[in-house]
Amino acid sequence: MTVPSPEPSRILVREIRAETLVVAPPKTVWRVLTDFASYPDWNPFIRSIEGKPWVGTRLSVEIRPPGKRSMRFRPRVLRVAKDREFRWLGRVLVAGLFDGEHRFTIIPEDGGSRFVQAEVFTGLLVPVVDLTDTLRATHLGFLLMNRALKDRAERNPP
Repeated sequence: MTVPSPEPSRILVREIRAETLVVAPPKTVWRVLTDFASYPDWNPFIRSIEGKPWVGTRLSVEIRPPGKRSMRFRPRVLRVAKDREFRWLGRVLVAGLFDGEHRFTIIPEDGGSRFVQAEVFTGLLVPVVDLTDTLRATHLGFLLMNRALKDRAERNPP
């Protein structure tokens, strides 16, 4: 007996997101976001990123959600749009099992920028793994990082 593959619409999707208004132009926010070497100095959530923000490359990323242990993973960069968007995709084991697409979006707004950080989790394991505690800690990490990015961008204009 064969079991049909799940339809994409039946695979549970979970998203977490945090937005922050930054009183700095998008180019300043972008400069802070893509200055990976400075992350240990200011970023409480993403402790380090090694690699270049170039489409198709792999990064080495270390995150430390509040109250959790650090995790290191190697996502592939999906999109880089200077001063607007940076996106990567991380996977657990194989594609479609448990994938996380992380997005940083910068939207010009009221002479400043709206900074949006989001992650969409998809895959066969999403409906069966209890992510409540992990998603809560990750969302708090997003909020802390967004606040720290806002402070850094507003203190360091171009």
